[in-house]
Amino acid sequence: MKYSLQNIIIEIHNKEDKILSQSKRLIDEAYEMTLYLQDLLFSVKKHIADEGFKNDADEIHFFRTIKPQILGKLIYYNKIYRIETSCPVSNGKMYHSYFSIQLANLKREYIDHICNSDFYRYYRSGRTDRDNTYFKRGNINYHDGLNSIVFEIDPAFSTFFDYKLARIISNELLYTYLLTKISPDEDPDMILQKPESSKDIFWTDSKNALIELVYALYASSVISHGKIGIRKISLMFQILFGVPLGDLHHAFHRMKSRAGSRTAFLDQLKISLEEYMDKEL
Repeated sequence: MKYSLQNIIIEIHNKEDKILSQSKRLIDEAYEMTLYLQDLLFSVKKHIADEGFKNDADEIHFFRTIKPQILGKLIYYNKIYRIETSCPVSNGKMYHSYFSIQLANLKREYIDHICNSDFYRYYRSGRTDRDNTYFKRGNINYHDGLNSIVFEIDPAFSTFFDYKLARIISNELLYTYLLTKISPDEDPDMILQKPESSKDIFWTDSKNALIELVYALYASSVISHGKIGIRKISLMFQILFGVPLGDLHHAFHRMKSRAGSRTAFLDQLKISLEEYMDKEL
């Protein structure tokens, strides 16, 4: 097939990086990514309609791994746009309350509609034994009492469960986004508090150095094969070190405009490792 998971992820990442480099408002970034992903999904749909699938394995791979990544991101950015354009203020208690409500709504949706479903447990367990049922077209069982969205999908371009998987991916991204919108200093119960097991682990360089490392790991797609976004990688490090990193977008934009080396921290890491290797000889 023309489309592979790796190519799709790289293409989306490149578009995200291009928009990010323009230092736009998050609202504008979300809107532009929504339009881009909508066009990408349309072009993929057209390719499938014209070319079809080579075999069942090809079809299953597409609806399990490729389409949900595109659709999941599309749902995610559209939701960000809706959240950001409805936000009543830019900071303060009302701002914190607004995003806390959004997070509570997301958690409620997870509890009510996702976590107890057979499909969610199937997906989380990494099973593949029912892929022929979930990710091949024409197998929708209406006796299961499925969500009414099933009547709106295009049966030639959906198995319904690819949509459910896209919603799971979208919700995971939204969870990370909402956590980073709420300052841990204002809410001591937030997940950004350091766990007891890592209380003695500290980041002793600058925040900019940590952001540089985060972006390097994201750009190289070395975590989860590049399937997770920059905000989630950032959140992992914020949790580990207990360091709020603030606005990643603007920090990255400043990095790109640095005088001298734009990767000063990574350059120093390389020098330090080589010096350590020399000592070991």
